[in-house]
Amino acid sequence: MKSDKYQRYIYWGVTAFIVLALLVVFVFIIKEMEQVKAGVRMLFQILAPVIYGAVLAYLLAPIYNWVRDAVVSGTKGGKISDRGRKALGDFLATSASVIVLLAVVVGLTSMLLPQLWDSVKGLVESLPANIYNQQMKLEQLLANNPDLEAIVMEYYNMAVIKLQGWLSSDVVPKFSNVGKIFGFISGVSSGIFSALNIFKNILIGIIVMVYLLNMKEKLITQIKMILYGIFPLKIANKVLDEGRYVHKVFGGFIIGKLLDSLIIGVLCFVLLNFMRMPYVLIVSVIVGVTNVIPFFGPFIGAIPSAFLILLDSPVKCLWFLGFILLLQQFDGNILGPKILGDSTGLSSFWVLFSILLFGGLFGFVGMIIGVPTFAVFYKLLTEFVTWLLGKKKLSANIEKYENLNYIDEENKTYIEK
Repeated sequence: MKSDKYQRYIYWGVTAFIVLALLVVFVFIIKEMEQVKAGVRMLFQILAPVIYGAVLAYLLAPIYNWVRDAVVSGTKGGKISDRGRKALGDFLATSASVIVLLAVVVGLTSMLLPQLWDSVKGLVESLPANIYNQQMKLEQLLANNPDLEAIVMEYYNMAVIKLQGWLSSDVVPKFSNVGKIFGFISGVSSGIFSALNIFKNILIGIIVMVYLLNMKEKLITQIKMILYGIFPLKIANKVLDEGRYVHKVFGGFIIGKLLDSLIIGVLCFVLLNFMRMPYVLIVSVIVGVTNVIPFFGPFIGAIPSAFLILLDSPVKCLWFLGFILLLQQFDGNILGPKILGDSTGLSSFWVLFSILLFGGLFGFVGMIIGVPTFAVFYKLLTEFVTWLLGKKKLSANIEKYENLNYIDEENKTYIEK
């Protein structure tokens, strides 16, 4: 009895210490938010190659697994031993993954870069004529209201000066030197990395990717051993089950969203060509890339794209905005659900909430990973609330609480309004 009593005291003491330590950490993070952010940024800079490699390995894992399994099963019954078949499968799967990665990067770069340069160059060359035409149209439109015309033209001229300065001093010089493309990427990335660091991180990231692809099963096995060694069996089983759910949500959502964005980008390119829109390639790339962001993606991509088309023709700009609205409806109601299905289980409101929350915290990356991350938190919270209700012997059926007034304390009867 005394032993059980002491164990209970020790349990509550350890629990109180952990809660107090977490509270101190939370207060410190809130108080020293800037220093914490700086430390996190520095850590991400140091681990950038590992992060790149982990992301690439996660995205290419389906290709790796398919090639390896095909080689192993296809060489059964031959003279090669099981160990030899596995080694051959690993080698060919790694080679296929690297080839796919290089083919995508080289193909997109060789296809997009020259046309992007031609589009930007054409935009800069035609910009003075387009600006003059739009200025004349504005003056004609506001001819009967001189005061409003003066205000509008003042802001218009300010915007034109900034746009010309940005294009001539920032965009064109960096695009013109194709041999320093990594320098351009570095400049877009807020000047944090030099071209050499970018190249180094990408190269090391590919090496890390190869290692992770070949040792992912061993890493998972080691994680299982650690979990079962540290935690009780019930908790370890629960952690593994939640880990599988995280993999299902993130894998299904991110890979599905990339495929969805690729289809939308290609569809946008074909239809804009059919509509004879200007700057088709730039606009299609912008729309396809921003479509990775759920809900807001098409509209975020439509803003700079519409501005580019506006410089050429206001009428075409209106047609383009209508086209983007229809494309977003097609993606949100037909294509997206077909590809993604109900991979997150979140309602539209929580999707919007998660994008705003994680986008505000982590920027563009947060907007991409916000939905699957919040879906995991939502599931964990749901299971925790269900567990708490179960401890009180209350129902976890949401319909029981829809018209609930109160629960009788004695017999726990649900009294409706």
